[in-house]
Parts: sequence; structure tokens; C-alpha cells
Amino acid sequence: MLTIDFSFRELEIFCKVVELESFSKAAEAVFLVQASVSERIASLEKKIGTRLLDRLGRKVIPTAAGELLHKHAILLLEMKETAQLEIEKFLGLEQGEISMGGSTIPGEYILPDLIGRFNKKYPHLSVKLTIADSGEIENRVLTGQLEIGVIGSKSSHPNILCQQLWKDELVLAIPVQHPWTRRKAVSLKELRETPFILREEGSGTLKILQAYLRESGEDGTNALQVSARFGSSTAVKEGIKSGLGLSILSARAIDTELKAGILKALKVKGLSMSRNFFLIRNKLRIASPSCQAMFDFLLTTTGE
Repeated sequence: MLTIDFSFRELEIFCKVVELESFSKAAEAVFLVQASVSERIASLEKKIGTRLLDRLGRKVIPTAAGELLHKHAILLLEMKETAQLEIEKFLGLEQGEISMGGSTIPGEYILPDLIGRFNKKYPHLSVKLTIADSGEIENRVLTGQLEIGVIGSKSSHPNILCQQLWKDELVLAIPVQHPWTRRKAVSLKELRETPFILREEGSGTLKILQAYLRESGEDGTNALQVSARFGSSTAVKEGIKSGLGLSILSARAIDTELKAGILKALKVKGLSMSRNFFLIRNKLRIASPSCQAMFDFLLTTTGE
């Protein structure tokens, strides 16, 4: 198979000679002296192994091989120009898509509003938001499926760059018809003795709850009477409303139900529960300009 190692510059000069039918005019157009143009054409002919141009008096016309090369050279130069323009736009933040993820609470209750505010600042950038539990978002950032993520527990992976974002309060959510509805707080002993709904493994909320229970001398969630495990805060809320059990949830997640008088938020004595959300990205991957813009935006924006 014939291998031809020519440059875009050589093709540009060749096409200009064919277009203008003149070495001298082509030289002016590409800002070279005529001798240099002649040398470039001679070099191209040597690489290809055949004559590409014929001189007919003062006129220069392509040979059959020259016509074939010219046809493909035009396409290659157009592709080069298109690629260059798109890369320039990408680097200039004029267009692009950011693939980001959010664990349940930031993904459903915080990020949609912030993405709207980001879009006003960068109207030509689009955001693809994936919502999953914290463990899954972290895994997708590590594998390159997501550029950045916002999760509900701090990552300890050595390849993850982890930056603290906003605070979140966790509360005990109960239905308004529950016997505790007139109370402001319950004890850990009372919590152990009532049916409880847990989030799934990988949930940031579950990790934080486990940590707080162990700090209080309990055997993590093993101390609770687990009635069910659900994969989202929405499902947990529905379980609470149906009387399946109580649960620890983000105050943000039940804000609508609190205002509507459907659920009530209590404190657990001896369990002061709050957490931070964290912004993560893979240290081993170079952040695209659009990704870096979102990263910087989130670091300087409140989640309220």
C-alpha cells in the first residue's frame, strides 16, 4: 500500500496553484516567494511519485493525478477548517456539553436551579445531569462517564479531587398523624424501637447516618428496626406517608411536605445531624474548559 506523508500546508499551496492556474499568483495568495511554492510542489510530486501539474505557456493545469489529488485535498482542507473552528469554539466556551452527576438530594433539589443560573451565564453550554446515589456518581466520575459530580458524602479515593460545597441538615421525618407529631425531639432509644426505612447501599445519607449512630455508641443501622430499604428519597417519603416506617432525610427533600403539613421534622436527642455536599472530579483527567467553568461556578455559588 502506498504511504504518502504530505502536510496540510503543502495541500493548501497545491490547491491554490490549481485554483489560480499560476505559481506566481499562488505565491502571493499564500504569502511565499514563487521559488518556495515551486519547491513545495516539487516535494509533493516526489512524495507521491508522479507529476501533478503541467505548464501550458503561462498557465498551469493539473494532470490526471493532480485532479484526483485536488478533489481529495479540498475535502481534507475543509475538514481541517471545520475541526479548527469547532475546537476554537470549544476552548472559547462558545459551545459544548457538560456531563455531570448528582446524588439524590443535590441532583433533585439543588442542581436543577443552579444549572439554570449557570446557563444564563454560559447560554451556549448544555448540561447533561445524571442522578444516582453517591457511590454510583463517584464510580462514574472515576471511569470517565461523568466529568464532575456532587455527592452527599466525602470521597476518600486517591484519584478523586474532592471540594466541600454546601451544608445540609438531616432530620427525622414522620407523618403528621404519628403519635410523636406534637414533639420536637425523640431519644435514640425510642428511634431504635420504631420501624425505620433506610436508603440503599451507596447512599450518602446512609453513610452519614451510619457514622452518626456509631459516634453515639450504636452498632450503626443494625441498631434500628429496618422495615424497608428504598433507592431514592422520593420512595422513602412515600413509605413514611403510608405508615411503613420513619426515616432520616435531608430537610431539603421534605421541604414541600413540611409546608403542606403532610410530614413533620423532628430532632433525635444526642444525634446532631448535618453534613456537607462535595464536588468531585477525576484528578487523572484533564478538565475541559466547559467542565472547569461549571466546577468554578459551583465552588462560588450557594446551594440555597
